Amino acid sequence: MIVGVPKETFPGERRVALIPASVPALLKENLAIQIEPGAGDEAGFPDAEYEERGATIASSRAEVFSAAELILQVRTLGANPDAGRADLELMRSGQAIVGTADPLGAPEAAREIAGRGAMLFALELLPRITRAQSMDILSSMATVAGYKAVLLAATRLPKMFPLQMTAAGTLRAAHVFIVGAGVAGLQAIATARKLGAVVEAYDVRPAVKEQVQSLGAKFVEMELDADAAEDAGGYAKELGEDFYRKQRELMAKIVAHSDIVITTAAIPGKKSPVLVTADMVKAMAPGSVIVDLAAERGGNCELTQGDQEVDAGGVTIFGPTNLPATVPYHASQMFSNNVVKFLQNLVKEGKLAVDGDDEIVRDTMATRDGDVVSPRIRELLGLETVKAEGGAA
Repeated sequence: MIVGVPKETFPGERRVALIPASVPALLKENLAIQIEPGAGDEAGFPDAEYEERGATIASSRAEVFSAAELILQVRTLGANPDAGRADLELMRSGQAIVGTADPLGAPEAAREIAGRGAMLFALELLPRITRAQSMDILSSMATVAGYKAVLLAATRLPKMFPLQMTAAGTLRAAHVFIVGAGVAGLQAIATARKLGAVVEAYDVRPAVKEQVQSLGAKFVEMELDADAAEDAGGYAKELGEDFYRKQRELMAKIVAHSDIVITTAAIPGKKSPVLVTADMVKAMAPGSVIVDLAAERGGNCELTQGDQEVDAGGVTIFGPTNLPATVPYHASQMFSNNVVKFLQNLVKEGKLAVDGDDEIVRDTMATRDGDVVSPRIRELLGLETVKAEGGAA
């Protein structure tokens, strides 16, 4: 079976779905690898490196889609709504597409891919189970985003991060407030602490307190009932406007004395909750910085604008929507490793083995046999829920 890797076409996307070092692992699975020319160039992986590892370089994108029975993409049509539409006509019946697809935010794309007869595996739908941890692209990319968010803030903050006692006087350490202690938040805490900042962090889940403290940050405790903060799959849930209103009131003082605020509260397929209001921004000192990692869904800060730098009374607000693409080498490495583990679970003896009883396969499978089969996506599309079938494809 041929696995094809096309060049990413989403604006600003510099990652590649498979790196040269991952090719041998797939060759051992009796798979052949075909790469679109230049697919890895922007991530630092030239065509020659792929060939050295046993992959072949196709003549064109069309050839990749024509020859490959399985396509690997960082962003499939759903996560690449405009440029990705050109790939739709290249897809065919029986072909499998593996990548991010924004299935809960752009469910209509799954229906369009189903219309081509292709099978879509949306990696955002991976279950939060131990066996799937090595395949979890959301956690991998969140690690990159948390790290880069701190560096982005540091380059704009008119202060140094660490406490400095010099002959010229004592320089106070920067104060960083992290909202959300998931993977991105924890990485942001670790990075800010390494740079010498005083870090505080808040999360609606009290259980993460020990993780925050283990990284040297202070955990901010608020008397709020957040028992329903996660769904059964381990993903964040909406908690209602009354909860967020109380949360904002308690956070206001902390935001006001922070030099940097990094927000990470995103809910799959939903608008991001507003946690930092315009009034809270107004109370921050000029020169302060906000990096809003939830900008793709509207942002946690009321003044955030996606992929824009906003100056609000001297406070700089960044709303990056694709930070992993700014660190393409290591982001691609992590993504590629996740995808290889996913394929090793999906492929048996060089062929697709779609086992509907496997929770990983069942949950990520969005389309099959010309229909949308994911219950979560079907619900969003207003379709009747059907039970996914097991067995080998």
